[in-house]
Amino acid sequence: MTPKSLGYYFPAEFAPHTSTWLSWPHKEASWPGKIESIFPSYIEFIHQLSQHEDVNINVCDVNMESTAKNMLLLAGVDVKKIQFFLHPTNDAWCRDHGPAFLLNKLDPSKKAIVDWNYNAWGNKYPPYELDDVIPTLIGEKMGLPVFNPGIIMEGGSVDFNGEGTVITSTACLLNSNRNPHLTQAEIERYLLDYYGQDQVLWVDEGIIGDDTDGHIDDTVRFINADTVVTVIEENTDDENYALLQHNLKQLKAMRLLNGKQLNIIELPMPDDVIWEDQRLPASYANFYIANGLVVVPTYRSAKDQKVIDILEGCFSDRKVIGIDSTDIIWGLGSFHCLSQQEPR
Repeated sequence: MTPKSLGYYFPAEFAPHTSTWLSWPHKEASWPGKIESIFPSYIEFIHQLSQHEDVNINVCDVNMESTAKNMLLLAGVDVKKIQFFLHPTNDAWCRDHGPAFLLNKLDPSKKAIVDWNYNAWGNKYPPYELDDVIPTLIGEKMGLPVFNPGIIMEGGSVDFNGEGTVITSTACLLNSNRNPHLTQAEIERYLLDYYGQDQVLWVDEGIIGDDTDGHIDDTVRFINADTVVTVIEENTDDENYALLQHNLKQLKAMRLLNGKQLNIIELPMPDDVIWEDQRLPASYANFYIANGLVVVPTYRSAKDQKVIDILEGCFSDRKVIGIDSTDIIWGLGSFHCLSQQEPR
C-alpha cells in the first residue's frame, strides 16, 4: 500500500506548520576553514523561526545540545520554543536527509513520514549513513508510520503547489548517480505514489556551482497553487543565462491539472559569490516559508533589497526578511537546504 492509496499527501510549504526541523551544523568539511562564521546567521534564522513556530533540532550528543542551547540563549532565543533530539547526523542539510511529513486527506488526525534513501547527492560526500536513517528515527520517536520507497530522493529536488502538483528537474532526478535503474516514468510513479501527488512537472537545468546536480529549490518555487517564482540571470554573458532562460521557456509551456498556465514571477540572480576561486550556488530561490514568515538568503549584493521587495509583493500575509547567507553558501546550500517543515 502506497501513501497515496491510503490518502496521504505532502502539503505545500506555504501551508501551516507545526514546526521546522533542523540538524545542528558540525561538519567542518562542509565549510572548510570557516564553519564558525556561519553561526551568527544560522542562529538568527532559528531566532526568527522560533517567533512563528516551534523549532526541532537534531544534535549528535548532549554536549552538542548544551553548546547549541548556550549559543541560542546568548542570542536571546526563547529556548522554550526549541526542542532537541539526540539523533546523530553526518551533516546539516535537513532538507535532504530529514523527514518528508505527510498528512492524510481521509483522516486529518493522521500523519506519516516518508524515509527516502539518501546517498549525499550521488555519493559525493561520504559518510552519510547517520543522515540516511534520520527520518525513521524521528518517526519512531513520534510514533508515526514510516514509508520506505527504497530509492534515492532529496527534499531539495522537489517543490509542491498543495493541489496535486510536484515540480522537479531532470538534471537531478535523471542523473545516473541517483537511481540509474529507473526510467523517468518510473521515477514519476514514485513521486506520485509516495508524495501523494497527481502531476509531475519537469524543468531541465540547475545553476552553476550546484553540487546537488540541479535541485529545484535553487531555481523554481511554488508560492501558491498556481504561481511560481523562478530565478533568471540578467547578464547575457553569464554561464547561468542560457540555462535559466531554458527553464523559463519550459515553465511558460506548462499547464496545471486544471489546465491553467503558471503565473511566473522572475527573481534576479545575485551577483557572483566566489570563495577560494570557486563560484558558489548563491540563489534567492533558496528561501524558506514559515508560519507568517519568509526567510530570504542575502549575499551582500545590490540586488538583495530588490528581491526582498518582490517577495514582499508575493507574500502579503507574511513578514519577509533577509538574512546574510554569504558564509553559509560556502557549504553549497542556504536556509531552505538547512530546514524541513512539519505540516500542521
